[in-house]
Amino acid sequence: MSLLHEEIYIFDISQNNCKLIFIKLKNLNTSILKASLNLFLLFGIINQLQAQNQVIPLWNKIPGELKVADYKEKEEIKDGKVQSTSLVTTPTLSVFLPKEIKPNQTAVVIFPGGGYTHLAIDKEGTKVAEWFNSIGIAAFVLKYRLPNDKIMIDKTIAPLQDAQESIRIVRQNAAKWNIDPNKIGVMGFSAGGHLASTLSTHYDDKVYETASKASARPDFSLLIYPVVSMQNEITHKGSQSSLLGNSPSQELIDSFSNEKKVTVQMPPTFLIHATDDEVVIPENSINYYLALKKNKVTAELHLYEKGGHGFGLGVNDTSKFWTKQCEEWLKNNGFKN
Repeated sequence: MSLLHEEIYIFDISQNNCKLIFIKLKNLNTSILKASLNLFLLFGIINQLQAQNQVIPLWNKIPGELKVADYKEKEEIKDGKVQSTSLVTTPTLSVFLPKEIKPNQTAVVIFPGGGYTHLAIDKEGTKVAEWFNSIGIAAFVLKYRLPNDKIMIDKTIAPLQDAQESIRIVRQNAAKWNIDPNKIGVMGFSAGGHLASTLSTHYDDKVYETASKASARPDFSLLIYPVVSMQNEITHKGSQSSLLGNSPSQELIDSFSNEKKVTVQMPPTFLIHATDDEVVIPENSINYYLALKKNKVTAELHLYEKGGHGFGLGVNDTSKFWTKQCEEWLKNNGFKN
């Protein structure tokens, strides 16, 4: 911006447009001028943010919903950013598009973890979406409903309903977002990894009525220290009780133990786990990988010596390299140029 006597030059920058606006002003009070310019710049910044990131509701009518007046979503905010959210009643999809728009981009829908009781929406959602954008991949963070008998008819299928619909929405809007409809993957962390592996094995289950012809099958699956099994010997007990209840039947346990549901139609899968993870033990990933291998599904498993649980994009141990290995896997399997 340049201020010379009575003339002002302002560069107006928007997502796909850059133009010079010339304003001729006479006898304008300086304080008014400054306030006007600040407001102009503020709206420009907001415009840019809105062009890059949108939050869209997942449903017009939420399937299996029970209305409870005093059940309100809770957010944990730090430094102006939502770190975690719980008691989700209205699922949403946050859109993160790369700055450089290219045709036929790859896209990933991200399911944050949190034991099916909360969502680590920043560490395992927003930050991951921003990383994907930095390597030229479109990303979508799903704020999915957390199982609760108070607000849903069948809490065991509510997260899967949201997961299926999120893939269908991205696939239906692929042209709008410059996405290849055959390169839409899913990524899940911890309990979000259980949801991602549930979607990868139950994508064809009819868990809600839909007129959409779009498939809910992800084209690839990225599972980060995931809960996969509901079997008592290796499951994460908190995730099991949140999703299935305190005394689930063996039939229900088997139904949501995704290592038992692998078929040859499964999407290619990339898994990582830390050997020293004592929260979600690595047998979840190991058994799933062996089931994929048995069914000749393309799969790659990385077991790190250190990292524990919940390391997000990596910590200063052996797990810190997983994002590079994930990027290489995406390239090798034709999901990234």
